[in-house]
Amino acid sequence: MKLSILSATFAAAALFAGAAQANPTVEKNGVLASKEGKTLYIFTKDAAGKSNCNGGCAGAWPPFAVANPALAGGDFSIVTRDDGAKQWAHQGKPLYFYAADTAAGDMKGEGQGGVWYTIKAKK
Repeated sequence: MKLSILSATFAAAALFAGAAQANPTVEKNGVLASKEGKTLYIFTKDAAGKSNCNGGCAGAWPPFAVANPALAGGDFSIVTRDDGAKQWAHQGKPLYFYAADTAAGDMKGEGQGGVWYTIKAKK
């Protein structure tokens, strides 16, 4: 019995350690992108922990939806949108895609309207 509890404890610790080092993004062309290589953006009109891009805005700038909440940690957190959906945030700022970015690596949204920007990847 003690061996089973000890084994379960080590397994849980290993799982937790792996999740703490993971994140939902990769670096692509010097900026943060989804694992599929799609460029991510922040909206300067968002408040920390709160998305202000809803309705038609979210159609043009789809939220980066949370598929695996276990990846949260470090610079990456999860915000709850007005519709109850979960969205990734980087340093508290919600993350979005740009609908006009059709291929991995596209950055057509950079600087749009003076309020949409990519996030430079840390070196």
